[in-house]
Amino acid sequence: MTFAIFLLLMLLSVPIGITLILSSVFYIWHSDNTVLFASFSQQLFGSVENYGLMAIPLFILAGELMNAGGLTKRLINFARLFFGGLRGGLAYINLLANMLMAAILGSAVAQIAVMSQSIVPEMEKEGYDKSFATALTAISGLMGSIIPPSMMFVIYGVLAQISIGDMFTAGIIPGLLMGLGILVVIFLLGIRHQYPKGQWPTKSAIWPACTKALPALSIPVIIIGGILSGWTTPTESAAVASIVSLFVGLYVYKELRWVELPLLLERTALNTGMVLFLVAAAGVFGWTITFEQVPQMVATWVGQSTSDPFMFMLMVCGLLLLIGTVLDGIAALILVVPILLPIAVGEFGINPFQFGVVICLVLVLGLLTPPVGTGLFVASAMTGVPSGRLFKVLLPFLLVTGAVVVLLSYFPWLSMALL
Repeated sequence: MTFAIFLLLMLLSVPIGITLILSSVFYIWHSDNTVLFASFSQQLFGSVENYGLMAIPLFILAGELMNAGGLTKRLINFARLFFGGLRGGLAYINLLANMLMAAILGSAVAQIAVMSQSIVPEMEKEGYDKSFATALTAISGLMGSIIPPSMMFVIYGVLAQISIGDMFTAGIIPGLLMGLGILVVIFLLGIRHQYPKGQWPTKSAIWPACTKALPALSIPVIIIGGILSGWTTPTESAAVASIVSLFVGLYVYKELRWVELPLLLERTALNTGMVLFLVAAAGVFGWTITFEQVPQMVATWVGQSTSDPFMFMLMVCGLLLLIGTVLDGIAALILVVPILLPIAVGEFGINPFQFGVVICLVLVLGLLTPPVGTGLFVASAMTGVPSGRLFKVLLPFLLVTGAVVVLLSYFPWLSMALL
């Protein structure tokens, strides 16, 4: 009955946070267990009483400040130094700029929105097909959820009760591997479609592009360098990055004004509230399904199906691909981790960092797949390319990303080599 209520609320388009809470309340009422009602509020608020979650509003704020402060165009100009003269050079620039932005924003949807507005028009002017430019921007934007800092990694670290800093470290090689896969697709498509050949920047333009990009490039260095060196926790590095972002936007690039700060803080508060409400709701829902021994039942079923860790990972990936098509990535993450992680670690001996990287990457693929496809529709809305046409152009990129998922599932060291 609880599962039926959950599906009914989802079909009625009730927000996932409300759906999780109402389903939990229905289960408690239906089970007639008053002890659970007495602990309900404690479980609800206890789910967000975690120091690691403080990193989320700070990373969101840093991203807002850098977007408003003129970061994107300077990163694009910097990327031109490396790929500007190649055939399809602006496509490579799109990829590199997205990888740099991923080390700042930490949100795939936010990155897709920002980069669709900034670089797709530039690619269209230079003769690229608008659908290809939009598809490339959308798939490259997914790295915002893999390359640290990643909000999904923060939430996974909290749910799995593992080090968020180590989780960030585990995402570095997979993020670079995904970038390499996209680069190969760009190269092959460039040969087939004869993409425009750009021009290398003049010697006089190299130094200004580097110096103007240095303040922007300092942000990912501060975030990732501070965490990897052990000088700062992820939360502390996010706070430092926010302060540096504010200073750079106001006094270095001078594109951020004090009067804009209230709006930036308002957007940060709204996005943070949405994420934390989901975490709280999922905490209650996870508590009820654990009480009902759902993880144990799933473990029994999976154990009867396979004893091979790799096959288990592939089964999980297939399941999460389906879930990711109808649920937002963060919502799906906080829904499935309490069920699947104990099985992966306890029954199959899978490292929680490898498991986290794989499921986060699979779930963000749902951002670009119908029927929900939040990232797909954001990119479509920003550029005017129909979502159906956009999805067709995305297929080669989705296939290579799927290949990366299989590699990460089969070779644990790709996620754990830097730990």
